[in-house]
Amino acid sequence: MSETSSPPSPISRSRLTHDDGTDDEDIAPDLSFDGAEDMLRAWSRGIRPDPDLTVSEWADRHRWLSSRAAAEPGRYRTARTPYLSEIMDALSPGHPAQRISFMKAAQVGATEAGNNWIGFVIHHAPGPMLAVLPTVEMAKRASRGRLDPLIADSPALRERVSPARSRDAGNSMLSKEFPGGILVLTGANSATGLRSMPARYLFLDEIDAYPPSADEEGDPVTLAEARSTTFAHRRKVFLVSTPTIRGLSRIEQEFEASDQRRFFVPCPHCGAMQWLEFERLRWEKGRPETAAYACNACDKLIAEHHKTAMLEAGEWRATAVATDPHHVGYHLSALYSPIGWKSWEQIAREWLAAQGNDEMLRAARNTLLGETWVERGEAPEWQRLADRREVFGAQIPEGGLFLTAGADIQKDRIEVDIWAWGRGLQSWLVDHIVIPGGPDSPAAWAELTKLLGRTWQHEHGAVMPIAKLAIDTGYEAAAVYAWARAQGFEQVAPVKGLEGFNRATPVSGPTFVDATVGGRRLRRGARLWSVATATFKIETYRFLRLERPTDDERAAGQPDPTGMIHLPDWADSEWLKQLVAEQLVTVRNKRGYGRQEWQKLRERNEALDTRVYARAAAWIMGADRWDERMWRQLEEQAGVSPPVPDAGGVGASTAGEQALTPDPPARQAGAPPNTPRRKRQTYTPRFMR
Repeated sequence: MSETSSPPSPISRSRLTHDDGTDDEDIAPDLSFDGAEDMLRAWSRGIRPDPDLTVSEWADRHRWLSSRAAAEPGRYRTARTPYLSEIMDALSPGHPAQRISFMKAAQVGATEAGNNWIGFVIHHAPGPMLAVLPTVEMAKRASRGRLDPLIADSPALRERVSPARSRDAGNSMLSKEFPGGILVLTGANSATGLRSMPARYLFLDEIDAYPPSADEEGDPVTLAEARSTTFAHRRKVFLVSTPTIRGLSRIEQEFEASDQRRFFVPCPHCGAMQWLEFERLRWEKGRPETAAYACNACDKLIAEHHKTAMLEAGEWRATAVATDPHHVGYHLSALYSPIGWKSWEQIAREWLAAQGNDEMLRAARNTLLGETWVERGEAPEWQRLADRREVFGAQIPEGGLFLTAGADIQKDRIEVDIWAWGRGLQSWLVDHIVIPGGPDSPAAWAELTKLLGRTWQHEHGAVMPIAKLAIDTGYEAAAVYAWARAQGFEQVAPVKGLEGFNRATPVSGPTFVDATVGGRRLRRGARLWSVATATFKIETYRFLRLERPTDDERAAGQPDPTGMIHLPDWADSEWLKQLVAEQLVTVRNKRGYGRQEWQKLRERNEALDTRVYARAAAWIMGADRWDERMWRQLEEQAGVSPPVPDAGGVGASTAGEQALTPDPPARQAGAPPNTPRRKRQTYTPRFMR
């Protein structure tokens, strides 16, 4: 080794001075043994402090992209994707963020940002690290296709991770050891892999593709995060995914809980900062090659060649306040893809090609826009429902002809909604009642009993009782059966919700079930109706989307559409949110077969449940099968249109007789007519008499 290339020995030419002032001879190290120079070089490098780099700076200095794993091999350049700089730097030890979520479109460089973080940890911040892919097989493919080239093509990593082929190297397909730490790869479907080790760093990739449970032991994200609790504020959790279905998407939930950062770029014409939205991508009809972006400030079209300069001048801005101050979240669509990757023309072409096909539209929304897919049957926005609330002229508007109620039993209360129904199954929310006390409270049942005898006033003066009350038996069924049996099943219908759809017969029954009263079983003690709740929920949401006629259309005599749902002005935001608290989603099993089911968007959904029960009560009464004669008689009871006057004879009266006759009591309406059919005796229920 030449003198110029040999590192100077820090202990050469040193002199030891004793307390008595005498000096020993100069001490020189013995460099005659093999490997002495290597030892001194390593020792010199070891005492030199590492440069203070962020993850993005480390990637620019040390990362090389392999032709096996990258479309643009060579030295990594953060400037190619400027939007990744802040995301990677948030993963640096010096950044206060502990949880970083990234909801993104496909192929925007997110996985490479995660790989840069892995390289940084191996080189500059060693510690235990866990990388989780959706399955173990995907983890193996990621190890071969991404991690092995990452290590092999970056000299700084190659010298710290031994080759997998060497004996006792500590480098296997799913485990990479390095000085000061270890990287373990596993699948979200493996509970054993998720609980195998404590981890300071967690890289959770494509979390929306994780199974609901890892080997039936719980949510994979929760299991993985439990590995990092002992590291407290020093931990880093990076959650990355392309979103899937609204309400089921894990990454959407993470993003919404964060500060929701979006990448703002300047308009080349007016300089206004804005984040790119797909709705502002414009092209001529049938010509996606003309795609350009319309500035939301000056509305001028921005050609795509401006994108490079726009990305360089862009910045991330928070658009919300995070529930956890240490949680930052980022959202990015394919509109930000750099020149040469996904162009605006390609985005326009793929979007046009997807029209008319729900599966292709779903894929386009997920992979191009980085947004969740809204299934058909999704609840309308509650704010739109708030905007179309009405002021009723009376408790029951003119069109309401009979009342049904839906009762939902909770642990500490009974919630009841009363709905008025009219022709074409139009409906009006008449009252919302919360009875304190659960099924173990006699006072609560007494209040519910009183409710059966209450009446509500119609716009034309008639009063209406509840014709049928449907009560859910899903919670404390025995108590519900006992109360319903005590009231009689003419006015009360115990119901049980069933999963799945039954459009032919959404309500079936009744079936006789045993009821338990005071510990004694009563055979045939209750009559239970089965309700396909999914069918009525789809109908409710379809009705909620109907638009009312404009003032001009009303003036021209156009009626409200069939099924129109009318909401009163006193319905508050909490009730409206409960009414649209679920959505219809497609859930696929392991074989790829899909089935539709309703999923909650929020915890409380009592308003939707009581609406479904009230609708089931109307079905049980036969409202879906009444003919014109039935509806006409209900209208006559309510006084919506006066009966045809007699031409004389029986029923005729003089003006003097009318003047002397006292005001009659308010007539009771809302009971289905009990006109007997020919040659058949008709039984009149109590509430109809």
